[in-house]
Amino acid sequence: MVPDRAHLAALIDHTLLTPEATGAQVRDLVTEAAALGTYSVCVSPSQLPLTVPAGLRVVTVCGFPSGAHPAVVKAAEAADAVAKGAQEVDMVVNLGLVREGRWGDVEADVRAVREACGPAGLKVIIESAVLSDEEIVACCRAAQAAGADFVKTSTGFHPAGGASTHAVRLMRRVVGERLGVKASGGIRTAQAALAMLDAGASRLGLSASAAVLDGLAQLSSRTRPGAPTP
Repeated sequence: MVPDRAHLAALIDHTLLTPEATGAQVRDLVTEAAALGTYSVCVSPSQLPLTVPAGLRVVTVCGFPSGAHPAVVKAAEAADAVAKGAQEVDMVVNLGLVREGRWGDVEADVRAVREACGPAGLKVIIESAVLSDEEIVACCRAAQAAGADFVKTSTGFHPAGGASTHAVRLMRRVVGERLGVKASGGIRTAQAALAMLDAGASRLGLSASAAVLDGLAQLSSRTRPGAPTP
């Protein structure tokens, strides 16, 4: 079954994280997000505080995009963002620690940000395209142990690539229903978005939200009884 437009929109963090993004572009993002009915807007922390209409949430990033920041710096960045109105923070794990298998330190990195976030939600970006399945599993377990609310596939900035259905499926298998799974990075069509949801994603990070939602309407028309076969 193809979900309706409003249902899919309500799962989207409408995202603009390019370093050159201007305040005017971010305001346009907010206007578009409100018109589309997305769950939130996701912007760089330097764009905070951000005025949004009622019902639209504000998400930001932390330790972005490399993750190679001291935990104390990530924690300070997260605390500042929450003080400026961020309702969710998407942090990047320290991939060097991951590659060294220092899982206690990975957990401590996440826990420092979790504590700094206070009531705000925390998503942990594991950059799944860079990792082996074993590393994905261990990252998800560390994030869960540290109190994260979501695990997230990708920043969308790593040359190794973005989200994959394989990674989403594996992440969902590890965290079960205890955590959310956010698929982000390179999702530009309705078909790709639906594949991520089928694999177990409960949130989508999209910059091409309008195109994805428009594509959903086309898919829905093809699945109606009596619709012509393409």
